[in-house]
Amino acid sequence: MSTTTLAVLVPLLPFLGAVAGLLFGRTAPGFVRPLAILPTLGAAVLAVLVAFRHGGGKAINTATELTPTGSVPIELSLHLDGFAVLVAVLVGVVATCVQLYSTAYLREDPRYPSYAALVSLFTSAMLLVVYSGDLMVLLVGWEVMGICSYFLVGHYWETEAARSASLKAFLVTKLGDVPFLIGLFALAADAGSFRITKILGTVAAGGLDHPTLIALLLLAGVAGKSAQFPLHTWLPDAMAGPTPVSALIHAATMVAAGVYFIARLLPVFAASRAALVVMAVMAAVTMVGSALAALAQDDIKRVLAYSTVGQLGYMTGALAVGDRGAAVFHLLSHGAFKALLFLGAGVIIHAAGTNSLAAMSRMDGLAKRIPDAFWTMSIALLALAAIPPFAGFFSKEAVLVAAEHTATGHSEFAPGAAGWVVLVAGLLTALLTAAYATRLWLMAFRGRGAAAPDHGKEPVAMTGVLWLLAIPSIGFGLAAGPLADWFDGKELTPTVTTSVLGTGAAVIGALLTYALWQRATVKAAAAGYGPGLSASVAAAESAAETPEVAEVTHDHPAVPLGSAPDPGKAFLGPLHRHAADGFHLDAVYDRLFVRPVRAAAGLVRFLDREVVDTYVSGAGSGTRLLGSLVRRAQTGNVQTYLSALLAGAVVLAIATAVLANVNAGS
Repeated sequence: MSTTTLAVLVPLLPFLGAVAGLLFGRTAPGFVRPLAILPTLGAAVLAVLVAFRHGGGKAINTATELTPTGSVPIELSLHLDGFAVLVAVLVGVVATCVQLYSTAYLREDPRYPSYAALVSLFTSAMLLVVYSGDLMVLLVGWEVMGICSYFLVGHYWETEAARSASLKAFLVTKLGDVPFLIGLFALAADAGSFRITKILGTVAAGGLDHPTLIALLLLAGVAGKSAQFPLHTWLPDAMAGPTPVSALIHAATMVAAGVYFIARLLPVFAASRAALVVMAVMAAVTMVGSALAALAQDDIKRVLAYSTVGQLGYMTGALAVGDRGAAVFHLLSHGAFKALLFLGAGVIIHAAGTNSLAAMSRMDGLAKRIPDAFWTMSIALLALAAIPPFAGFFSKEAVLVAAEHTATGHSEFAPGAAGWVVLVAGLLTALLTAAYATRLWLMAFRGRGAAAPDHGKEPVAMTGVLWLLAIPSIGFGLAAGPLADWFDGKELTPTVTTSVLGTGAAVIGALLTYALWQRATVKAAAAGYGPGLSASVAAAESAAETPEVAEVTHDHPAVPLGSAPDPGKAFLGPLHRHAADGFHLDAVYDRLFVRPVRAAAGLVRFLDREVVDTYVSGAGSGTRLLGSLVRRAQTGNVQTYLSALLAGAVVLAIATAVLANVNAGS
């Protein structure tokens, strides 16, 4: 079987699994889990086989015209290069882990069949984006992911938070998709084709007439899908969905699609130096702002959500300085350890038995209760903080090396200003990332909150997946050398300068956070708060939604729930309140867009009801009145009709006589 045939089967298998799951999920529940796992696993195996056959060699292209359009053709095409085949492996592996994990996490969920089918469809759509060589076919996968995210984020639709989050995710991403679609049409019009290879050939020949406009329009869509400033606000709220969905969206599919799209079409963006500077500034603001926001969040999933936004900023920054190899390398590395972090958070929530204990300030005794999550999440947090020799160190250093190379004027691809912006923001974000990673570890596993009830050992389907993802989180950085041959031949190894600066910033952030946590712990002890709470606290918490104080019957005094030491407050100081609210960006959008739109809708409603409806109602009332008058004249009595006829004849005769006399006199 040829490589292209195998590549066609990769997105096709999960699609067929999704269709079968939707058709037979209710009638044959015994087949739901096999239909969820086996097609996705098959796609992952085939993706590995395609990558092995490709071997980092020349790109493989094949195409067939879907239908004649009369102008720009739309083709069903495949473009398999080193980037595509490796990203497909990431998508397949993470999606398989999520499906396997979900069989235990959502074991009692009555809507699991539809959930599993949507995850398979989501996976198929992302694989279509990865392998597609035509922008219109890529757009199909792009939009299918959007609608799947709407349904998956709103899986718990009984809650207001899930309904609002799903709608917000859909609307914000669609806000970016509108200019994105216009940009695709403008790009195809200039290049005369939607085929990616032909577009890149046109760019190389200098055939784009509007490079800056096209790049900025496309960048708007990327900002929406990959949650970059200012269209990132949907991603933290998307945590209202099931935790495995968060792992899939944040690690391997939807948010990675925008970064991957720019990597595929980087020469289009490089045709405009202004667009690269805009991209660099967008990445810098995203990195620093999201890291500050992560330091102020109490919900563990929101911390990880803002972390994802920031790590995507690193990838966008690498693209802004013209190194798509570094961007995709970090995408692959991040996909492994971020999926591990989210699934580990799911184990914590599952162990607590309720989403209410996702608040880190209420966690206690988790390191001993769930050792698998403790050790694997510790590995993932070290990778996130870019501590050597974990995977995140090598991939983040590749980004910093690319930025330093551009900033010092050694790159003709991007302006030096873009390099300096990305380098400075990247180093500051490295410090903040280590700070919030350390804070998360301390509060989740060394916290002094409320001990949750022990529900026993977690399912192997969940803990086994954690250890599987821990392997690339530890060792993927060792692939930096060999991956250079797959990624345009550029070296991905760290340099002494960036290693010292990046690792030094991370160590400073971690040590400072630990010192602040220790000081806060001492203050809490001096105030009379014990280091932990007994099981009676958990009982008190479950008895009331938001109890102010839990009474303890053992040696510990009464402790206000949620009063566990939080180093983030001391780290951020007066900035903490603003960072916790995402720097009030939602409030800004509410005043700039939501309120004016609602006011305009209210005006339209008033005009419709009081003006348009008045005319319509008046026309109807006049007709009814006229009909009523005519109806009164139609009595059905023949004598009345004859009397009226006679009276009319007499009136006409008198009138005729009067007129005749008047005429005779004149």
